[in-house]
Amino acid sequence: MKKTLIASAIAAATISGTALAQESNLPTVYGNIQYAITHDNLDGGSSSIDHRDNGSTIGFAHDHEIVPGITGFLKIELEGIGANNKADSSGIDSLDEAYIGVRGDNFGQIWVGSDDSTYETAIDTIANFYEAADLSIGGSYSTGEGDLIQYMSPSFGGLTLGAAVQVNGDSTEGGKSYPYQLAAIYAVDSLELAFAMDSNDGTTKYSSDDLASDNENTYGLRATYAADSLSLTGEFQTRKDDGDTYGVMGVYTLGANQFALSYEMFSADADNSDKNTVTLQALHNLSDHMYVYVEGYLGGGDDNVWNYKNENGNIIESSDERSVAAVGAVYYF
Repeated sequence: MKKTLIASAIAAATISGTALAQESNLPTVYGNIQYAITHDNLDGGSSSIDHRDNGSTIGFAHDHEIVPGITGFLKIELEGIGANNKADSSGIDSLDEAYIGVRGDNFGQIWVGSDDSTYETAIDTIANFYEAADLSIGGSYSTGEGDLIQYMSPSFGGLTLGAAVQVNGDSTEGGKSYPYQLAAIYAVDSLELAFAMDSNDGTTKYSSDDLASDNENTYGLRATYAADSLSLTGEFQTRKDDGDTYGVMGVYTLGANQFALSYEMFSADADNSDKNTVTLQALHNLSDHMYVYVEGYLGGGDDNVWNYKNENGNIIESSDERSVAAVGAVYYF
């Protein structure tokens, strides 16, 4: 699950709070509580209804002027609250983001720590757009979001360049490695084009148990056209000996309402199997700090491409069709 609206709100809050933070030397504090009820059905198999914490977080952000034109910044975001179930919750028990960095008017910004990676930010936007995201199909890239050193250039006539390297030392499971990512994003008027690659050089599966552990490169292309209330996005990602991922999405805003429709497909190289997901979202902003949404996911494809897993990650049921319906509410500050 990713929170597009929350991320935008946090960015706005951080910017608006900069003057106060600098004046008082206090950080900007932000957070959210997210609840969702989902109905998950595997065709010919199990069906379940669950109430869950959909990713509640609390975070802190701060920046200050080091010298004129150069700013230092920090962000830390914590999750794992488990707000829906007090009996099972141990409070905040995991990390989402934690990094420090510097940015300047002339050289861009460099930051170190745990954050969304350069490739993910540039290319993999459809899978990260939705709230529940139960059946979203992300790209086949395996460099994770920790131990990162990242750089983003200033805009050169609309062209922005990005790079990242993950420093996995001797103590890392699987051994020492330095996977890297490169990205180029060009924006002109209402059109944004992005190209990125991930070397996938890590010897372990940093992001997902479902990803191949080879080090073949992942390449991705994305195009987004945004005009007034309508946004259209197309994506293509490929990794040799793993497969190809395709995606298209349209987002329409009408006053306090947002409607989104997307289609994603993954075609595997190993067995030529296909899996796909159609996702529909209707979201309504109740206020500047609260919104509600309904999302529906319909996953299809070849035999046994959709799985149920137990708590140990072992597949216990498979089918060629899976559907999820989610209803949720979010309050953020």
